[in-house]
Amino acid sequence: MKAVVLSDTHAPRRWRSCPPRVAAHLRDADVILHAGDVCVPSVPAELAAYAPVHVVRGNNDEPDLDAPETLELELEGLRVGMIHDSGPARGRLARMRRRFPRAGLVVFGHSHIPLDESGDGLRIFNPGSPTDRRRQPYGTIGVLTIEHGRLVEAAIVPVTDPAR
Repeated sequence: MKAVVLSDTHAPRRWRSCPPRVAAHLRDADVILHAGDVCVPSVPAELAAYAPVHVVRGNNDEPDLDAPETLELELEGLRVGMIHDSGPARGRLARMRRRFPRAGLVVFGHSHIPLDESGDGLRIFNPGSPTDRRRQPYGTIGVLTIEHGRLVEAAIVPVTDPAR
């Protein structure tokens, strides 16, 4: 299973429509995980044209966006937790383990800083932002490969040219 992970697209200010370099990854996705700050309901609808979409609410999302604060789901046997804001970097792994005790993977966003970290039987993954890189060199997304209950590959993928 190929899961494309997005966060912090910030439409319509930063995302007017799906950027071509993001769409290239979405075309063969089996599922799309969006870790919040889509901002407007049209983004999940646009993404659903590519694959089933799971979204959690971000701090900038409009009130009419129908998304939970957290989500737990199973993908190919892998338990996945989703949340927008995972809190401060210090203690994050332990905090996410307590918040999602059955998860093998937690997907989050908010910071716009890509992260792939493991510990205590948990992997935490922030794809960064494809449209609002802030102080990062690239806009990024995540691409995960899940097989038989295991995350076999996780990649942070640049989707913009380097910052100048």
